[in-house]
Amino acid sequence: MATATERIPVLVTATEKGQIAKMAKAAGLSMGEFLRRAAASFRPGQDDQILEGMIDQMNKTSAQANAAIDKALACVDASNKRIADMERKAA
Repeated sequence: MATATERIPVLVTATEKGQIAKMAKAAGLSMGEFLRRAAASFRPGQDDQILEGMIDQMNKTSAQANAAIDKALACVDASNKRIADMERKAA
């Protein structure tokens, strides 16, 4: 890895600095290394694509679940009609 020689001044609030320091410490990293790694892994377009894929999958799954529920309700309705017919014939 190349030696870091450039600075990027970034202003943050005291609260943000505390949160970053806490996360860096939990990761066992300096704040600088933590921020470098966070910046290197940030891919906003990729996150949107992943979320869109998840939403599409949830929509498909929901449609399949709705179809299964509709089918089950139709079976229950048909069963109730058969039971009603049997009860009428038995009476």
